[in-house]
Amino acid sequence: MSNANALRISVLGLGQMGAPIARNLVARGFAVRVWNRDAAKSASVPGAVACATVPDAVVGADVAVTMLADDAALRDVTLDAGGVLDTLPPGAVHLGMSTVSLAIVRELVEAHAARGQQYIAAPVFGRPDAAAAAKLFVVPGGPAETLERLAPIFAAVGQATFPMATPEQAALAKLAGNFMIAGTLEMLSEALAFGEKGGIDPEQLLGLLTGTIFGSPVVHRYGGMIARTEFEPAGFALRLGLKDINLVLAAGQQLGLPMPVASVVQQHLVDAVGKGRGEIDIAGVATVVREAAGLGALRP
Repeated sequence: MSNANALRISVLGLGQMGAPIARNLVARGFAVRVWNRDAAKSASVPGAVACATVPDAVVGADVAVTMLADDAALRDVTLDAGGVLDTLPPGAVHLGMSTVSLAIVRELVEAHAARGQQYIAAPVFGRPDAAAAAKLFVVPGGPAETLERLAPIFAAVGQATFPMATPEQAALAKLAGNFMIAGTLEMLSEALAFGEKGGIDPEQLLGLLTGTIFGSPVVHRYGGMIARTEFEPAGFALRLGLKDINLVLAAGQQLGLPMPVASVVQQHLVDAVGKGRGEIDIAGVATVVREAAGLGALRP
């Protein structure tokens, strides 16, 4: 693995994040093989070798990148017969970039070690536009020497890397960040509804907040969506946000940490999904807050 561009990389999962990651790896000169459950999506990565099966994509790979929706999909692709675990050569790395539970990270670390492979967690912060622009923030966790060998991959897909000591720590850091995003969405939803109930235009109030004490990219981007009640197309589906908050609360329970704010966000996301809004953007949690305030889900 000394020559970075000689790395043979497989990318499994070509959704809104996986496809641009694969395209950026191709653009950096890596040899890339791709697989997706919906084979038609393989055409979205020109220059990569489209594979019909997981074994076809993974055989002979130095690094197998997975960007999959949840624990169940990651487990199926990795642990099923003929999956990544069975096919990846000894000494190779499974680079898991999905947001998943601490439990499955621990399971995969052990399973790969027993086969002479490595599992490195490297979840990312950023929406699909950031992935397309190779501007993700990458949070890899694992031995320093392995992260150093993988650094050219991180540089191909992201603008900065924040290494952690273990895969479990990387997974936990990602969940902490996603909790902060979800909690910010809840506060924005409540603050803008609070102002609107008192007659303040939400976009005017957002301008005040972002121009003074809350000028972060998260508040700007998501606050605008909430102020305008524009939640489609989804950059990150609300149902996936619920999945992540469930993971946060599960991890908190394992660590013996009560997380009351996360519980409030979870309930509102559950309500939104129950009302058929699982495919709108996660900022659509505001629809539930607005309805509770008597404003209606969307602005007129």
